[in-house]
Amino acid sequence: MPWYEALIYGIVQGLTEFLPISSSGHLLLVPAAFGWKDPGALFTAVIQLGTMIAVVLYFWRDLRDVATTWVRSWTNPALRSDLKARMGWYLVIGTIPIVIFGVIFHNQIETAARSLYIVGTTLIVFGIVLGLADWLSRRERPTSSVNRNDAIVVGLAQALALIPGVSRSGATITAGLLLGLTREAAARFSFLLAIPAIVLSGLYGLYGEMGASDGGVGLGPLIIATIAAFVVGYASIAFLLRWLARHSLQVFVVYRVALGIIVLALAGAGVMS
Repeated sequence: MPWYEALIYGIVQGLTEFLPISSSGHLLLVPAAFGWKDPGALFTAVIQLGTMIAVVLYFWRDLRDVATTWVRSWTNPALRSDLKARMGWYLVIGTIPIVIFGVIFHNQIETAARSLYIVGTTLIVFGIVLGLADWLSRRERPTSSVNRNDAIVVGLAQALALIPGVSRSGATITAGLLLGLTREAAARFSFLLAIPAIVLSGLYGLYGEMGASDGGVGLGPLIIATIAAFVVGYASIAFLLRWLARHSLQVFVVYRVALGIIVLALAGAGVMS
């Protein structure tokens, strides 16, 4: 893979991983639009490690407090009611669905699901669902109110993001809003829940790239794409949290629906494949 392709893939990954517009869908559209070879689901999983580092650094203090309190609560019952300790368990619970479905459907994810018709349809459908959730939600619950049932529901929503075009952040933020969380609380829990899922998929993708019979895309392009994904991903997190403090999600809904219609039209006309 040429360095400039890797750079573009990294920028697209970082820009779209945390915005509710689907990173996997966009990483499928880029090669289709430019006539490049599809780098594959494994490459996508590896460069997600760049965005994982971005979210870990951005929420470092929160993660440190959650991790230390969670571990201490194993031997100190008094800490088990602490939000930080409970959040540790919620992240574990919320990650289980995507692991289970990822293992069961990994072949379909890497083959049949990577269809422009699926991407276009899911961009539209889940974009509309996101818009309805943002419109109908009470948006009155802060992050401190997150509970086990929320973790289960948001975790199941995250598993839907295995389908390109759904958007992991879009699905989890949608679920959070439907549960009554504020936009900022839904986004914050979404970002925290992304960390274990991205780490696991990234390590799996790295293992697959190292074991690829054709050598994968190469170490150099992987490094370039991952660094670009980190830099742009960090900026995307900061942007979205500031945006949600004052604005709705409707701009992303309009973008998703418009892009989905364009993708379906171009794919149907044979212009994009």
